[in-house]
Amino acid sequence: MNLSRRSTAAAAIAGAAAFALLASGCSSTETPEAGGDITLTVATFNDFGYTDEMFAQYEAENPGVTIVHNRAATSGEARDNFFTKLGAGSGLADVEAVEVDWFAEMMQYSDKLADLSDPEIADRWVDWKSAAATDADGRLVAYGTDIGPEAVCYRSDLFAAAGLPTDREEVAALLEGDWDTYFEVGQQYVDATGAPWFDSAGATYQGMINQVEFAYEEADGTVIATENPEVEQIFTDVLTASSTLSANLGQWSDDWFAGLSNGAFATMLCPGWMLGVISGNAPDVTGWDVANVFPGGGGNWGGSYLTVPAQGENIEAAKKLAAWLTAPEQQLSAFAAAGTFPSQVEAYESEELLSATNEYFNNAPVGEILIERSQAIEVAPFKSVKYFPINDALQKALTRVDVDGTQSIQESWDQFVADVAALG
Repeated sequence: MNLSRRSTAAAAIAGAAAFALLASGCSSTETPEAGGDITLTVATFNDFGYTDEMFAQYEAENPGVTIVHNRAATSGEARDNFFTKLGAGSGLADVEAVEVDWFAEMMQYSDKLADLSDPEIADRWVDWKSAAATDADGRLVAYGTDIGPEAVCYRSDLFAAAGLPTDREEVAALLEGDWDTYFEVGQQYVDATGAPWFDSAGATYQGMINQVEFAYEEADGTVIATENPEVEQIFTDVLTASSTLSANLGQWSDDWFAGLSNGAFATMLCPGWMLGVISGNAPDVTGWDVANVFPGGGGNWGGSYLTVPAQGENIEAAKKLAAWLTAPEQQLSAFAAAGTFPSQVEAYESEELLSATNEYFNNAPVGEILIERSQAIEVAPFKSVKYFPINDALQKALTRVDVDGTQSIQESWDQFVADVAALG
């Protein structure tokens, strides 16, 4: 399988604060009588790799079904929409995508989602993916789509100009080690070129914090974000490094997108889904490559699920579509379209995935690389109900220093502490 260039929408991590769920109940009705024409709406965000061709295939295999795909620009927009309409009891799509960073928030209201349990596909996903989607009553309320094993993307042409190796195996050897190694090599690059090493403090921080199991909350939900010395140390370390290594670009900003093309930075952290973001927004650049390495060993950034809200009018048909979209075959197609790495166990044994290359990234063996990167993940960060708003406040704190330059590291940390306290 060769992954060619295609445009994708940008991903985003931060979003607005969640709307409070209303007290109204939800009612549901069953699928219309067999043979009746129905329209199923699917709501996603960023780029799940669900192409028009994929939906057309499903419609051809299921006469009478029409699919309408609504895609939000960011995870934050999707989150606001989801919780507002879930609380209102109406208005959600038949199939709704949910991102891992606000998944725990959603699980508080699992009774408003259809039970997707099905013994025929019970073993489809990696264990931790389906375990997280199983509520206290044993109901599976979401089907896993992708996970986000991380590698390092780099501009081989910029590496060459700095006198650094360009071969991806040599680059992996160069960067093998901890975050200090990544920053030290970055300083070599900056000294040689006078140009930035990485794109933003926010993105780099996200890779670092994803290696901490209990960063913001303890297992019982107790908030520890502002008291956890590991969080403050990572915050300080990445901003200290950013003073000389960062391009000071807010991730997902117009300037950041432009930087993918204009050489504003030499490296960036790359979960599988980021490959499509880069190729789609810098289609004419020939220097991007991806190395099978990640500072500190391994990490997962992102990943999503599909849910079926119980308020829908076509629940059984929606469950059938959600199951189809998360089958290994469709997840391999999504990976080919957007680099979204499957969470389906069977896909990892597929020759299609094992042999997958990406033409844009100098024919990098991305299937093999991402499988190995997923095997290197040792920690799945605990993300409870406060994770999303706390991480959003932390990202804003990073931005104040790295992008806006309006506060010192200590001033911004102090404001972060106050912002977390205000969350209650």
